[in-house]
Amino acid sequence: MSNIGWQPELITRYNIHGPRYTSYPTALSLVSPMLEQPILSALARSSQQLSLYIHLPFCHKLCFYCGCNKVITRHQWKADDYLTALEHEIKLYKPLIAHRTVGSLHLGGGTPTFLTEVQLTRLINMLETHLGLNVNAGHEISIEIDPRSCTLEKLAHLKSLGFNRVSYGVQDVNEDVQIAINRVQESSMVAAHIAMARTLCFDSINLDLIYGLPMQTLTGFARSLAQVVEWAPDRISLFSYAHLPSRFAGQRKIKNDSLPSTEHKLAMLQLGIEKFTDAGYQAIGMDHFAKPTDELARVQRAGKLQRNFQGYTTHGSNALLGLGASSISQVDGVIWQNEKDVKPYSDLALANKLPVAKGVTLSVDDRIRADLIAELICHFELNTQAFACKWGIDFEHYFADSLVRLQPFVRDGLVSISESSIRVLPVGKLLVRSICSTFDLYLHEGQTRYSKVV
Repeated sequence: MSNIGWQPELITRYNIHGPRYTSYPTALSLVSPMLEQPILSALARSSQQLSLYIHLPFCHKLCFYCGCNKVITRHQWKADDYLTALEHEIKLYKPLIAHRTVGSLHLGGGTPTFLTEVQLTRLINMLETHLGLNVNAGHEISIEIDPRSCTLEKLAHLKSLGFNRVSYGVQDVNEDVQIAINRVQESSMVAAHIAMARTLCFDSINLDLIYGLPMQTLTGFARSLAQVVEWAPDRISLFSYAHLPSRFAGQRKIKNDSLPSTEHKLAMLQLGIEKFTDAGYQAIGMDHFAKPTDELARVQRAGKLQRNFQGYTTHGSNALLGLGASSISQVDGVIWQNEKDVKPYSDLALANKLPVAKGVTLSVDDRIRADLIAELICHFELNTQAFACKWGIDFEHYFADSLVRLQPFVRDGLVSISESSIRVLPVGKLLVRSICSTFDLYLHEGQTRYSKVV
């Protein structure tokens, strides 16, 4: 994706509401109740190495823009109670995955660094004791960090626990924007963290930026971009702010008239792409950039990039075990999600019951379409002949309706189709979510439960 076309008219035309396709079917297609037997069967029949995701929902303070599952509290003991419930859940899975090895680990939230050093140590010990996590095995052990809740001493402690990749939420360096989103953090604090992370020899440092936030201007956002380029992280995530106040109560504190116009928002995205690619970053896809030497970039160039509920990944697209409230798992064609709220999650786990709220067992058609969408969204090209051979289908006949829906993208130069391939062209890469939606049987006309793709 090093060459990205930019045609504002086409971007506006195809900037629909659509999924990010961290799975297919997406999380909104999961149904309740979810029986345990499909979960148990999936875990028993698969020997693939498991990736772990742990959701830690606690935050000291509300960031108004945030759409994550979170609990705002100043009570540190709540994390102790949560870890007790989490340990019960972990013990439930212990005999179910005894035949499998555990690879990567990612802590997300909420704010994982809400946890104290003692609590973080307890969590890692639980995973090592019950699930066989080996932090010294060379796998990616990553954590999302809010520098406001993580001292440099805690960062050093994370390194001692085996964490080798860190991700910081920067969002924007301009104070007026930070005030508007209720997340004020000095750039000097972020700079100190990046410097210390390098001194501690973390393998990879990621910074998150968001465009489309209240009070953002093109001039101000250019300063944020320049600062990030100066910090030179290994990876950059450039996310679009999705203003959905009907779904996320905190966003109701953001006034509509404080948001940049659609034109200004697109200009920020264009500027971000230009700045990062000019600085030598490889555009991974949609909203991710990485230095060519970073593992994410190397894996994409090798044609082995994958995608799961954590986004682009180098491993575990169909072997992810999610633990904690609201976490989502995907193993061997079965997807399931835990109870979203902490109390019902904890009540079930403490009663030694899998705290699962909903899920789905993928049909053969689901698996076929999931495979196709993953190829397009990770590599922007599909060898249709090899794909048809792999799944034993007549490609043109099987996807006849989807290929009809794809024709406008072909006419407008976003996609090319030959006898043996479907290829997303440079101007289509930003709109790959829209292109993938033509193969989505769950997506209804006029769907607005998802954010816009750009």
